[in-house]
Amino acid sequence: MISLASRLAQPILFATDPETGHNLAVTALKTLPVPRCGADDARLKVSAFGLDFDNPVGLAAGFDKHAEVPDACLRLGFGFVEVGGVTPLPQAGNPKPRLFRLMPDQAVINRYGLNSDGVDKVAARLRARRGRPGIVGVNIGPNKDTADRIADYARLVEKLSPDVSYLSVNVSSPNTPGLRDLQQASFLDEVLARALDARDVAAPGRPVLVKIAPDLTLDGLDDMVQVCRRRRVDGMIVSNTTIERPASLIDQATARETGGLSGAPLFDRSTRMLAETWRRVEGQFPLIGVGGIASAGDAYAKIAAGATLVQLYSALVFKGFGLVGDIKAGLLAQLRREGHASVAAVVGSRADDWRLG
Repeated sequence: MISLASRLAQPILFATDPETGHNLAVTALKTLPVPRCGADDARLKVSAFGLDFDNPVGLAAGFDKHAEVPDACLRLGFGFVEVGGVTPLPQAGNPKPRLFRLMPDQAVINRYGLNSDGVDKVAARLRARRGRPGIVGVNIGPNKDTADRIADYARLVEKLSPDVSYLSVNVSSPNTPGLRDLQQASFLDEVLARALDARDVAAPGRPVLVKIAPDLTLDGLDDMVQVCRRRRVDGMIVSNTTIERPASLIDQATARETGGLSGAPLFDRSTRMLAETWRRVEGQFPLIGVGGIASAGDAYAKIAAGATLVQLYSALVFKGFGLVGDIKAGLLAQLRREGHASVAAVVGSRADDWRLG
């Protein structure tokens, strides 16, 4: 039913500008009944960060920016949902238009600029769902014009950690000027120190993850992983969108738009960065692989490259929410073909195939 409804809705969504289409999809999930998917096969169960996931397929940050529909998204069959990004104060983000489809490339460019309802409204929505089942994380970032970005992260952790399953510290959005500077070791170390201190007061033990860019150098990745290991974060998310524009893009006119590129063209770059991160982490904490997943084969490749969990978003624009069930069915089929009893048996098994150097 979900797959059919998505296919029927796509022509309507594609007839609108991309941001209107996105807003219509969120509104539909708020207003229409979404039947809960059936129970997942036990072979898809995954444990990470002290949490037990029914399946490894998550919804990436960026779709449910304001935590309006996390439960509806869970009913679509996701094993977990990440809302946000959320900023301390409400902010409108960048001027429109700021979202672009590259139809022949199955890709999206966005330069939203962390448009957010602000932490108070988002925290209230998350607080209202206390006691409901399902793993819901939150992606957090500073306000564009803040005087103290590090303090912004601490405030967000303090306000949100009691009512989420985990927090994702976003230091990798390309659409907030200077934010990626926080990926430098000294800045990241201070961000994490303050964020973890706030977590220990507000919700001791709540998992804190770090989301990184796919455009890091290997030296830069070395520094980030060292800081994350030293600060004993609970995991890393690899990766955010890219500011690069592959020469293979077909829609070169739209490709000239500034912002972060996601979707199919990001798959190889993000998967290579995932594998390099997995090698450096050396099993100290799990990874979430995100970037370009549009099929069960893509999800399986991410897991084999080092991801314990995966996330997707952009492919839903082109394939609809029925993709979630298709990916889970395909993962089970691949596990059967290769003789694995669980997803955990595959994690990192082919990381060396994706080595950069």
